[in-house]
Amino acid sequence: MKTIAILTSGGDAPGMNAVIRSVVRTAIYNDLKVLAIKEGYNGLIKGDIETMTLSSVADIIHRGGTILRTARSDEFMTEEGINQALEVIKKFKIDAIVVLGGDGTLRGARELARRGVKVIGVPCTIDNDLGYTDYTIGFLTAVETAVSAISKLRDTSESHGRAIVLQVMGRNCGDIALYSGIAGGAESIVIPEVELNTDAIIKKIKNGRKRGKKHHIIVAAEGALDAYELARIIEEKGAIETRVTVLGYVQRGGVPTVQDRILASDFGYEAVNLLLSGKSGLALGYRSGKIIEVDIDEALETKKAFDKDQLKMVDILSI
Repeated sequence: MKTIAILTSGGDAPGMNAVIRSVVRTAIYNDLKVLAIKEGYNGLIKGDIETMTLSSVADIIHRGGTILRTARSDEFMTEEGINQALEVIKKFKIDAIVVLGGDGTLRGARELARRGVKVIGVPCTIDNDLGYTDYTIGFLTAVETAVSAISKLRDTSESHGRAIVLQVMGRNCGDIALYSGIAGGAESIVIPEVELNTDAIIKKIKNGRKRGKKHHIIVAAEGALDAYELARIIEEKGAIETRVTVLGYVQRGGVPTVQDRILASDFGYEAVNLLLSGKSGLALGYRSGKIIEVDIDEALETKKAFDKDQLKMVDILSI
């Protein structure tokens, strides 16, 4: 093996740059040439590729986003697009690719692996929606961002005696809402894994007001409900004046946490070492305190398990 490439695809996540840095420096330490593929699979199809050096990744471990830029590629999901990518891989004499991203990105990596390309996938997505790993790169940073927002919103909701629905990201996975809600002391958490019960939320609000509690924080995953509709129902049933805050893309950005930087560094280092040992077609993960390697097919087929006990704990702690 002489040349490896690295790309980032799909939504960006804090910590991607730390992975890039780790891959590049580990590879160069082992006398490998490293190529940067710009803008994900689109860049692979177009041949938008340049050589990386030690200086290319200087002072990026703390930066959010991705210095390689990212994009989604419908073209890569076609046979023509994949064949064009294979031609580019051959042209640049790429021996292996480290791919950073979420579910869709790993599916792209699987297509390359099925055609004989050596690939290692690194899970980078703030949604934490990959079932084979406890945590994905960027998730814990996104949670910190949401917790910071909850703290600020609590101040104003208490001052005005209002409820606030904070909508966070998570179409099919409620982990950001769940973790940030627990850490931020939210009174109610709404996630796609559990059917919405507006009556239970309203009952909790009214019980709180009876004992003198003037405010109520509801953290809701975007895939679980229409936040504005929930606010309308709460006010319509006379529970409390309610406002909505949509946190949006601010969750994707910012300085990665210590945990994300360390995990990203571990993943990048391990990805290169796996390739050097002759292994490929794998996705890296983190389970029970250890770095794991899983076949990409298994990684994509593993369903995300939801811990209902955590949601029950929220109900108990927020009485």
